[in-house]
Amino acid sequence: MRVWVLAFVTVVAVMGVGYGLGNLHPFGDPRAEPAEGLGTLLRGANMPADAKAVLVAKCADCHSNATRWPVYARIAPGSWLIESDIVEARKKMDLSRWETMPVEQQQVLMAKIFQEAKSGDMPPMQYRLLHWDAKLSQGEVHTLSMLGKSGGGSEAVFAGAGDAVRGKAVFEKRCIGCHALEADREGPRLAGVYGRKAGSVAGFAYSPGLKNSGITWNDATLERWLSDPDLVVKDNNMSIGVPKAEERRDLIAFLKQ
Repeated sequence: MRVWVLAFVTVVAVMGVGYGLGNLHPFGDPRAEPAEGLGTLLRGANMPADAKAVLVAKCADCHSNATRWPVYARIAPGSWLIESDIVEARKKMDLSRWETMPVEQQQVLMAKIFQEAKSGDMPPMQYRLLHWDAKLSQGEVHTLSMLGKSGGGSEAVFAGAGDAVRGKAVFEKRCIGCHALEADREGPRLAGVYGRKAGSVAGFAYSPGLKNSGITWNDATLERWLSDPDLVVKDNNMSIGVPKAEERRDLIAFLKQ
């Protein structure tokens, strides 16, 4: 009996110390921002309602001020790890501030959301270990694939030469969230993409559909791809296109250099 009492006292003492240390926030205190509630998230966002629902249900815990804090999230050192993850997640994307972001930033984030959802990188493994229902279903991934799609379709006609200087600005506005010119990121490097066969950058993990598409990137194929990637290759990892025809022309001129 005495051993059990000592063990119980020890556990209580350790938990008490852990709870006390949980009041320290070495990586920042995500609780300091008042929670406005899940119902306030994305109310005015320009995106499909079912996509909003998926983002709120599966992403808001880390990517908004509406985090739901379980009891163990207040006991150090585990609480410090949880807080660190949430602080970093909100820096990358904060659904509580979505409507205050520039449209270009929203578009970049929508592309990253779908790519990371489709690749299985989100939600991260350490979160899914404690939240078994957090894994995205195929239906939810498909729902997120509609983020950034223009409901009325894209402008269909490709005509006239683009401006490479303006195209560089389009690249920096719309593409750098997933692409770089000289290095692979979520998407492959784009230096030399014009005239290159699709799916041919060595070492990059392309979708089978794109790798086997037989496409060579030129004015016509890049125009169709940037207009709506899913119409060109159904099995692809690029979630949104460039809806404005003038921006597509300028971007192609930049990539063509």
